[in-house]
Amino acid sequence: MSIVLVVNSGSSSLKYQLIDVEQSQTLASGLVERIGAAGGHARHRHEGVENDSLGSHWDVAVDIADHEAAFAVMLEGFAAHGPSLEAHAPIAVGHRVVQGGARFFEPTVITPLVKINIDELSALAPLHNPANLEGIEAAQRAFPDVPHVAVFDTAFHQTMPPAAYTYAIDRELAAKHRIRRYGFHGTSHRFVSRAAAEYLERPIEQLRMIVLHLGNGASACAVDGGRSVETSMGMTPLEGLVMGTRSGDIDPAVLLHLERRAGLDTDGVDRLLNSQSGILGLGGHGDMRDLVAARDAGDEAATLALEVYTHRIRSYVGAYAAQLGRVDAIVFTAGVGENSAVVRELALAGLEGFGVEIDPERNAVRGSEARRISTDGSATAVLVVPTNEELEIARQTLQLVRA
Repeated sequence: MSIVLVVNSGSSSLKYQLIDVEQSQTLASGLVERIGAAGGHARHRHEGVENDSLGSHWDVAVDIADHEAAFAVMLEGFAAHGPSLEAHAPIAVGHRVVQGGARFFEPTVITPLVKINIDELSALAPLHNPANLEGIEAAQRAFPDVPHVAVFDTAFHQTMPPAAYTYAIDRELAAKHRIRRYGFHGTSHRFVSRAAAEYLERPIEQLRMIVLHLGNGASACAVDGGRSVETSMGMTPLEGLVMGTRSGDIDPAVLLHLERRAGLDTDGVDRLLNSQSGILGLGGHGDMRDLVAARDAGDEAATLALEVYTHRIRSYVGAYAAQLGRVDAIVFTAGVGENSAVVRELALAGLEGFGVEIDPERNAVRGSEARRISTDGSATAVLVVPTNEELEIARQTLQLVRA
């Protein structure tokens, strides 16, 4: 048996997938939304089944009081629309946990002590860890007889050297308040870097690559021999690349200036940088498809937003190339990275002198499989590799419980 239930619990949502790990097959997936609010909604899909007697799709409006109720709704979806959790019983439940701090550097069986640690680390991820913990506790009540495993977004980046994760502020103050770069999207970067090595048919231990996870949230990662040695997100997911609504890198003095001159308080600055910035703040569109369409229609603000977005990516590619010494592959992944040929083209424009040559025809092809978009003569392979964080969580969970 290799079936694992993967849970991603947010403050008002519950995402899940039932995965047969050995077959790399998703058996079912679902989403429960607006937990604790009016207008709750649940979707469940029995994957790979189009015309079964139960109906493979379930889409229902239902009030969901809390995460325990959300799990009850999920179980109702399985019972009514399959697959049967008796016939396809998970041997473990894998949980996405955003912040593992410097304490967790590998998947970890969840014990009472681990839950205490996840709770204590909520100070570093107040919007994520408390919700992750609520999901863990509700899942343990729903599935009390199987092990539960935490897979941390930050764990993959625990191999960064101190020079990469240390901020240049007073070291005692930093230590007291656990201020350092942690990095995020680690599960995605791990999955994609390994999938890229498989595609290239080379041992990952021999490869140096730059992975660009470009979605609504975006991060770059320098991967040397399968180990993260540098990443763009910092203590929080705000640092680094320009994102859908987040600013990415910004002079800290800008925040002081806004407080003094524009009258913004701490909450106002938080909203500005996390929810009102990025391509939304610059170009009026938080979705890259809308931004590119506006640019193509001659919108100057959208044009500048796209240029800033891709300029920042190119800057990180150059910086990480210097850190790695050589780059065997640059890999695009996530919603924007996998689907926007325009972003890929602009992000690597002008890097021919560094051995990067994009094939325009290959870049224009859309697909759901890993593919090369560089020319055959490109010294650096440029790939598009779809990410699958849920499968990676399931793999790590299964590996741990079988050990």
